[in-house]
Amino acid sequence: LCSFLGLLYQEYRDKSTREEIETRRLQDSQTDPEETSPSEETPSEAGPTSTTENKTPPQISLLRNSNSRFNLWQDLPEIRSSGVLSILQPDEIKLQEAMFELVTSEASYYKSLNLLVSHFMENERVKKILHPSEAHILFSNVLDVMAVSERFLLDLEQRVEENIVISDVCDIVYQHTVNHFSVYITYVSNQTYQERAYKQLLQDKPAFREVISQLELDPKCKGLSFSSFLILPFQRITRLKLLVQNILKKVEEKSDRESTALDAHKELETVVKACNEGVRKMSRTEQMISIQKKLEFKIKSVPIISHSRWLLKQGELQQMNGPKTSRTLRTKKLFREIYLFLFNDLLVICRQIPGDKYQVFDSAPRGLLRVEELEDQGQSLANVFILRLLENADDREASYMLKASSQSEMKRWMISLAPNRRTKFVSFTSRLVDCPQIQCVHPYVAQQPDELSLELADVLNILDKTDDGWIFGERLHDQERGWFPSSMGEEILNPKIRAQNLKECFRVHKSDDSQRRKLGSRNRQ
Repeated sequence: LCSFLGLLYQEYRDKSTREEIETRRLQDSQTDPEETSPSEETPSEAGPTSTTENKTPPQISLLRNSNSRFNLWQDLPEIRSSGVLSILQPDEIKLQEAMFELVTSEASYYKSLNLLVSHFMENERVKKILHPSEAHILFSNVLDVMAVSERFLLDLEQRVEENIVISDVCDIVYQHTVNHFSVYITYVSNQTYQERAYKQLLQDKPAFREVISQLELDPKCKGLSFSSFLILPFQRITRLKLLVQNILKKVEEKSDRESTALDAHKELETVVKACNEGVRKMSRTEQMISIQKKLEFKIKSVPIISHSRWLLKQGELQQMNGPKTSRTLRTKKLFREIYLFLFNDLLVICRQIPGDKYQVFDSAPRGLLRVEELEDQGQSLANVFILRLLENADDREASYMLKASSQSEMKRWMISLAPNRRTKFVSFTSRLVDCPQIQCVHPYVAQQPDELSLELADVLNILDKTDDGWIFGERLHDQERGWFPSSMGEEILNPKIRAQNLKECFRVHKSDDSQRRKLGSRNRQ
């Protein structure tokens, strides 16, 4: 067993992201982004390393004081006494901090994983209560994940020991991502089963509920929940990609270190995408089977279940009856309810019928949908838009005038139905426009398929917004798009900071820009 000092990873992550938010707030209030000091610019997630009893401790003690807020590389006594700070350029010091943060945060993460295993998984009472198959679903391959983290941490510590000025860490990240990090895909893909099993165990086994509550109260857990330990691997693999991005923004352009960082980032991005796909795959399959059972076709039947199909949005809208010329009528009977199921490649239009069933009366490929907003049509036609099916179930063009319950609901449907439409602030084909940006100050969990879950300190381009408090955004670090409440973030008002954020984003993703351009031209064809 390892003896540890300092904070658990959950505490680190929370503190580092909150410091990142404060740093950006400070920069945003200044006229020149260069005014911030090196220590302010790089919020550190740095923390304690582990020192096992049977291993040689590193020459640099990564954390001497367990009560330290954060330890910066430049604050280490060994660095201060060496005189190296007077020799290195400010940019190199910032880069050292970014690399140091990756190492120390891995140590903190390993500490939390170790606690999950030793305190929860290997607890004798827990082992007696759980059937081996239940324990396997709940803890999955966490022992493999911990072994991978330990091996990774040892290589990182060895690199730090080699020289007080760290030469690089991204080459180590690259090697471990390629050779060992597939264990994360296995763990994260099990997440849906894991969450379901945990809820079921809490419900069905009072003894399990009791022992977990007691274990959570142990001072070792610092008031953190058992579930916060279970989700650590997914949080870490995502965070690791961001830490490599942070290094990438600071290395010299066209240098070996830039090349290594780009390679490491690309491999991490592949793992993170595979993790996301693993999570989505099971829930999507279950959802598609459920929808298929509810549909009754009035028209020629369309097979719904397909490995490459998933639900983007579903919900009720009001369809306007009669020809378009009658739209000046002011009567409630003008509209009748219809229900839409929008998949990534198909739209199905239904009417709800008794027994929680839906009768399908039209459909169209998603690529053959067009939308058009009705401008200034008065209160009775507020939030109304026209949906055109260029080729419907009868191989004819069809138009539907649809009314949504709110402005945000209308815009959400329009963007989902026709994703390549120009939005309020920026054309989807152009990423060069200085559109508004927002940083997340409250985490958000998506409630609908067209929404985007947000982590603290995420920075997003605002592509559209509504008067009733919703934003459609694109997260800079992974280009994921979706809706979220505007109350979750704060707008970045300083144009220089926005430009800097975009520039960093382009640099991080420049290796796949050419690929994206090829895809873009192919999609347009």
